[in-house]
Amino acid sequence: MESMGLASLEATVSRLGTALEPNGAADEADGILNPAATLVRDGRLLLYPRVVAAGNVSRIGIVEARGSEAAPVFRRLGYALEPHESYELRTVPGGYGCEDPRVTFVPALDRFVMAYTAFGPRGPRIAFALSKDGFEWERLGLADFSAPGLPSGDDKDAAFFPEPVLSPKGVPSLAFYHRPMLHVSALDGCASIPIVLGMPVSERESTRIAYVPLDAALHDVRNLLRVAESVVVLTPEADWGAIKTGAGTPPVAIDEGWLSLFHAVDAELLGAGDCAFRYSAGIVVHDRERPHLVRYRSPRPILTPQSDEERRGTVNDVVFPTGMVPLSARAFDVYYGMADERVGRARLALGAAVVVAEDESAA
Repeated sequence: MESMGLASLEATVSRLGTALEPNGAADEADGILNPAATLVRDGRLLLYPRVVAAGNVSRIGIVEARGSEAAPVFRRLGYALEPHESYELRTVPGGYGCEDPRVTFVPALDRFVMAYTAFGPRGPRIAFALSKDGFEWERLGLADFSAPGLPSGDDKDAAFFPEPVLSPKGVPSLAFYHRPMLHVSALDGCASIPIVLGMPVSERESTRIAYVPLDAALHDVRNLLRVAESVVVLTPEADWGAIKTGAGTPPVAIDEGWLSLFHAVDAELLGAGDCAFRYSAGIVVHDRERPHLVRYRSPRPILTPQSDEERRGTVNDVVFPTGMVPLSARAFDVYYGMADERVGRARLALGAAVVVAEDESAA
């Protein structure tokens, strides 16, 4: 079967500066970063940054953007989620809480869906919360990957597609990105680099799409937690991002399919037991109906750590996109973490795409 892929997609990114930085409060002692972003029903823009207190204790804030598009002012309104469920709390060193949210309005549910990392006693797990207005949030719980054949354990970087799609088995579903983790890369630091690079690409940490049957979720929204399928869509590549990939922004619809920015990680051994990791961002376009079919993946990153705020911080050399707001059919504001300490804002502009025929059965 033939379908249409993309040989190229023009894209430019212009940095618009720092949107948020720690304000000196104890809750922000270790940074404000990695925000979700969405337009609520009355058109206001809300950000939901991860707010980190000393000891890596994370909350999810609510920040409203006011003023003009050219020069918005960001005002803190409080918190969407603070850690208090058992799966968000732990007593061992290393921190706990609610991390790295992504927010998607899902019309089929008539709800804003927040996917976030719950860092609790079993490590990082994917959790969901729902809201009717974007301000008041109700937890749904942890995503359930217990069905046969699904990856389970530590998991991060969840973000929902806004519309129902078809799963690889052809089931109408609600879908979300996720990234199951390898303990070697999570725990062993510099020592993990040669181990990971020695693995087949298919075994490294990769971005996946999970699927929840639509009918079940419409019948009872609690079924949104029950994952039925999961498939790899973005593996690490040799040219860039060879250590791992992970979801960035929730997808948005463009003429060519579902557009998202993802992050990918490179690493370098520096000698004397030292190393450096670098987080960059690229573009991916998925098929509109069957998103496990990737129509385009940028051969080079479109955003890399360059500014002082991106290169020096809690974690050096990190750009980490987590929110994308459409301004027009081909222009978007992107909100991203800068060195795990601040929030940056950039403008993504899409140009022409070159379309080619491809064999869908081989995709």
